[in-house]
Amino acid sequence: MAIVDTLLVTANVAFFYAILIWLLLHTLRQSKLRRAVFLQQGPKFFSIITLLFNFILTLLTIAFAVHEYRTNKIVRYSSVTFALTWVMASLVSFYSMKKTTRDNKRFPFVLVLWWVWASIIEAISVSIGLMKNNFEYLDFWNFLSEDDNIVGVVSLPMLLLLLCLNLCAREEQHNTDMEQLLVHPGEEEDDDEDGENFTNAGIWSQLTFRWLNPIFRKGRVQKLELAHIPDVPHSETAENASSLLEESLRKQKLEGASLTKAITSSVWKSLALNAVFAGVNTIASYMGPLLITYFVNFLVDDNSNSSIQCGLILAFIFFLSKTLESLSQRQWYFGAQRIGIRVRAALMTLIYSKSLMIKCAGPTHGKIINLVNMDVERIGDFCWYIHGVWLLPVQVILALVILYINLGFLPSISALAVTILVMVCNTPLANMQEKLHSKIMEAKDTRIKMTSEIMKNMRILKLHSWESTFLQKLLQLRDTEKSWLQKYLYTCSAVATLFWTSPTLVSVVTFGICILVNTELTAATVLSALATFRILQEPIYNLPELISMIAQTKVSLDRIQELINEEDQNQFMNKHTSKDSSIVIEIKPSEYAWETSDGTNKKPTIQITENLKIKKGQKVAVCGSVGSGKSSLLCCMLGEIPLVSGTLIKVYGTRSYVPQSPWIQSGTIRENILFGKEMNKDFYESVLDGCALHQDINMWGDGDLNLVEERGINLSGGQKQRIQLARAVYNDSDIYFLDDPFSAVDAHTGTHLFKKCLMQLLSEKTVVYATHQLEFLEAADLILVMKDGKIVESGRYKELIACPNCEFVRQMAAHEETINQINPWHEENSISCRPLQKNQIEVAEENLQESISNWKRNKEEEAETGRVKWSVYSTFVTSAYRGSLVPVILLCQILFQVMQMGSNYWISWAAEQTGRVTKRMLMGTFVLLSGGSSIFILGRTVLMAVVAVETAQRLFHGMITSVFRAPVSFFDTTPSSRILSRSSTDQSTIDTDIPYRLAGLVFALIQLLSIIMLMSQVAWQVILVFLVVFAISIWYQAYYITTARELARMVGIRKAPILHHFSESIAGAATIRCFNQEQIFMTKIKDLVDEYSRVAFHNYATMEWLSVRINFLFNLVFYFVLIILVTLPRSAIDPSLAGLVATYGLNLNVLQAWVIWNLCNVENKMISVERILQFSSIPSEAPLIIQDCRPEPEWPMEGKIELQNIHIRYDPAGPMVLKGVTCTFPGRKKIGVVGRTGSGKSTLVQALFRVVEPLEGKILIDGVHISKIGLQDLRSKLGIIPQDPTLFLGTVRTNLDPLEQHADKELWEVLKKCHLAEIVRQDPRLLDAPVAENGENWSVGQRQLVCLARLLLKKRRILVLDEATASIDTATDNLIQKTIREETSECTVITVAHRIPTVIDNDLVLVLDEGTIAEYDEPDQLLQNNTSSFSKLVSEFLRRSSPK
Repeated sequence: MAIVDTLLVTANVAFFYAILIWLLLHTLRQSKLRRAVFLQQGPKFFSIITLLFNFILTLLTIAFAVHEYRTNKIVRYSSVTFALTWVMASLVSFYSMKKTTRDNKRFPFVLVLWWVWASIIEAISVSIGLMKNNFEYLDFWNFLSEDDNIVGVVSLPMLLLLLCLNLCAREEQHNTDMEQLLVHPGEEEDDDEDGENFTNAGIWSQLTFRWLNPIFRKGRVQKLELAHIPDVPHSETAENASSLLEESLRKQKLEGASLTKAITSSVWKSLALNAVFAGVNTIASYMGPLLITYFVNFLVDDNSNSSIQCGLILAFIFFLSKTLESLSQRQWYFGAQRIGIRVRAALMTLIYSKSLMIKCAGPTHGKIINLVNMDVERIGDFCWYIHGVWLLPVQVILALVILYINLGFLPSISALAVTILVMVCNTPLANMQEKLHSKIMEAKDTRIKMTSEIMKNMRILKLHSWESTFLQKLLQLRDTEKSWLQKYLYTCSAVATLFWTSPTLVSVVTFGICILVNTELTAATVLSALATFRILQEPIYNLPELISMIAQTKVSLDRIQELINEEDQNQFMNKHTSKDSSIVIEIKPSEYAWETSDGTNKKPTIQITENLKIKKGQKVAVCGSVGSGKSSLLCCMLGEIPLVSGTLIKVYGTRSYVPQSPWIQSGTIRENILFGKEMNKDFYESVLDGCALHQDINMWGDGDLNLVEERGINLSGGQKQRIQLARAVYNDSDIYFLDDPFSAVDAHTGTHLFKKCLMQLLSEKTVVYATHQLEFLEAADLILVMKDGKIVESGRYKELIACPNCEFVRQMAAHEETINQINPWHEENSISCRPLQKNQIEVAEENLQESISNWKRNKEEEAETGRVKWSVYSTFVTSAYRGSLVPVILLCQILFQVMQMGSNYWISWAAEQTGRVTKRMLMGTFVLLSGGSSIFILGRTVLMAVVAVETAQRLFHGMITSVFRAPVSFFDTTPSSRILSRSSTDQSTIDTDIPYRLAGLVFALIQLLSIIMLMSQVAWQVILVFLVVFAISIWYQAYYITTARELARMVGIRKAPILHHFSESIAGAATIRCFNQEQIFMTKIKDLVDEYSRVAFHNYATMEWLSVRINFLFNLVFYFVLIILVTLPRSAIDPSLAGLVATYGLNLNVLQAWVIWNLCNVENKMISVERILQFSSIPSEAPLIIQDCRPEPEWPMEGKIELQNIHIRYDPAGPMVLKGVTCTFPGRKKIGVVGRTGSGKSTLVQALFRVVEPLEGKILIDGVHISKIGLQDLRSKLGIIPQDPTLFLGTVRTNLDPLEQHADKELWEVLKKCHLAEIVRQDPRLLDAPVAENGENWSVGQRQLVCLARLLLKKRRILVLDEATASIDTATDNLIQKTIREETSECTVITVAHRIPTVIDNDLVLVLDEGTIAEYDEPDQLLQNNTSSFSKLVSEFLRRSSPK
């Protein structure tokens, strides 16, 4: 033995000097190179564990050497050298972690060799000890004593783990180095910040999520941006996921194309791998209850000296099983999230693709947004639950096997019976949950639909002073949703109560049966059974939740399946390749009809009774009265309306389409015009000239790179019309379909567009254009006259005008009547006047656009940075009942925990010794304690539901009220998708998620602290270990949260662009289809989905990164606790208490991971609260009502408006828009306001309605200073028809009279005056006839008439008409103008117009120029001066309108 001892000493000394020499040489080299760099990156898990293990092993060897000296009074060189070498190894490991060069080297090779040597020595030591079956101690080497076996058993697992970590790390480094040399020979290795991501990570890196370290390092030193996040793996890209799903759907077309089967088929390989991890995790989790029996028996056994090795082996097996459970669980969960990401990407792409193809009467915009926002998310979330279908029976079977081993047949059968009973009780609750959840979704659908419509039309609501009424309607819808939510959460409370009390119920029945059949209860069997019951809790809870999730997912799948089953628009498409013939459009007898979602037809139906052929290069005009079917005829030619009977219209060649309601994308002007085509500079310039856009582009600071906001809100109506016309012309198609392209532009611009664009740029093209401007008909090669959905006349101008009794002649007569209103003598004097400058009086619905085209707008959504503020938490917690119920809920949880632990300890203590208590007392006390815990948990769950509902309601009310009170500028600069994402996704998170996550964190913390207190009763030293591990955990959490927080914020922000693109594309689906741009838009949505997926992918991964580390730390704690229990003298511990510690310790890693993970996840989820609170504190408009300054009820009597030195600017840094405007509009007079774009017309109107407040000056109405009264008092006394007619989802009645203040008789009167009565009577439902979303089932002209009827119904003294009849035919317009003159004879009417007849008979005309008054006089006076702007305008109109 002396020789062996000498060899060991020599080896130890050799290693000591080798490590010391390495340290000295490395330090010297670093000093010379002067490139030592302190580690600024985040800590590496491997480095910390290595350092931790080295220090622990050093302490063990030192402690052993000291113990040996105190016991034997001798100092052996082998022990001393062994301890000193470990000290040196610890120093080197610390040095290697603290200082390193930037080439990412691993721990020194000499240190690894020392670990190998130490592992061999410890393995030999442990092996010799274990070879003795009777556990009699053999006299081993001289330097080893009995205690050395303990050191070996503790040290060996750590050493083996150190070697595994190092070998895996070195393998990865070697692979990376080789790749670097092969791909970039000669280049120095770059900083490892960008060196590793998921795609090229090794097995160990994927297992421990080390591939995320570069992102954490980046997030630690700077705010994380999207550019810092690596791309999503190829398997999760939208392109790959959608192609797999589409392929699966294609394969199943013959079998009926089940979406469920298609999704399963597209991800089955990933599901199979995920199932393996789920199975391993389940088996490993049941190892604990199985081993508890043996461990407690070991503790009860008094022969501690002979069985200590057995205890250590059990502890090590516990440690391995818990580690395997943790690692497999992390891979299972992350794999499920990856599958969810893939499914979401595929479904979003599929829904988008389908929404571009389905017919117009398909699902509403709100429903499609909800499909993406809610249903796709739920289906993705179900991937996390899917393995529960087969895991649940496996878990129950494993539990029964363990119970059978411990308690026998009858008790295990009784446990099964009670488990099934609890599950059966849960099933009706789950069914109720499903029904209630469906009701919540229906209520949410309705609310989101209305919210979407309101947010898009908030300007109109505020101008009419209707926002309070619509707010109440929205709150009523929310109240309906709340009532269902309340019932749902109470049902959840019942389910949660069953979950927490199920182990208690099962244990009471099982132990009761044991006592009845005289099964012997020991501490070991009792504690093993209790641990099993606690694991049984999961399948009991999961069954109803699983059923509920399956039901919810089925509902979502059915909703998406319904969309997929919609008839493709392609079947109505009439895309035909050009043929040699000169015929480009072939029309044959046929009938077309819009279809509603219930399959019924709606007006107008297009009926074609004769054959028509349109030749190449012809100009075809479509005219007719409002609602005659002009737009519908164009849609028939485009293939947008389903064919009912007859032959489909054939169109040969490429097509371009300009819809009546302009569709403009977010982006730049140039992007809108190019629309996916390459730039041809010369042609582009000629298109800009032809569409009269040069002046506008020169006016914008960024030219054609000027950004267009959502729905083109920063553009005038004319600008939007001309931009989409330019888009069509630049497309260079064979055939052009223009739907009323001249209605939104002034006389000069209309003439310019017709001559330069239609007759020159498109001279060789076929053009079909619908128009109300009859002066443009004469140049047409063919005119189609529409009436009641039929082509009643067709032919050339001369042919039609020659028929005295024709519909065409009737319309032309009305046009001539309009021309004759203008003074004939002026025509001769002014016809020679120089034409007006382009766009001189184009009506811009400037809104906030005139001077704010350069206003900085937040294109990217603003996000908070840093930690979620404590004020957010405090606001959330105290929202309901000022937080008074929170202490009560916490007290219930504490008492529940105390009673549950007390009942478990009681039964294990009583069963430890036979006869310690009577059977009756044993069960009586156990039932009493268990029943008490159940009562407290019931109280906690019910109170939680009460608090959750009240909190959600208050936050929603605060946000929606703040949004409704926000100024109009807020809605101009905030895309509606941002408001909708808060109102839907964030609100849903608050409704059902955050309260329970926050409470779950606190409850888990209480459980964890109670377990620590329990463990400290056995060995107080455990508290010290916990403090160390807690410190490391908190440090990890702090390191993690900086990155995770920003990722969570990015997830919320990245979702909004997807919803925005959906909204925008659905609105312009007809245009996209016509231009054949589906592929470009599909590519864009895939890019947006990929951006969302990459953030979500890394967000999920960071949670697992933290969990795997925290789990491992607490597995180590559990391992050390077990070792302490094994090594403590039997007399020093209570075996029942020690067994209880081991039983509760089984859940320690899961519980601690839950605490830390929830701590981070709660903060991530609280971002939803933060986002809602952002919109709860928007600066509001002036008060609606100021009680001290209310005008008289009859105000205004006269209608006199005085503007005194009005100065207005929109932005403090921007130019002045109105510059000292001073004038008086006399009461009961008609004032026309004209001026070119940017002159301040709409700003003047907005100032009147206080949409924008003047910097200087004041506006008086009948002597009342309007800035001193409430907005509701002001706006409710004014009437306005905006340029864009707006109808709301509902009925004719609710659109005419939203405030429900008028009788049906009054409604019919105004409908007659506006020539709408006959149209309304065509529907048998009359005033209750439905109006579709955005009024899509009415033509634009009809919508304008409804808006006019709405205005006449209000009977206001002051009316503002912002080009109220732009989309109405001349004949109807003449009748309407007559009605307006008659009905408003006692009113002050301000008309912003660009059609001369609208303002020519006004009492006064105000001409604005660059924010100042250029002219203000009676029309006759202005016309006498040939140089006046107004005179030039009339001249231009007459020149354009006169027959050639």
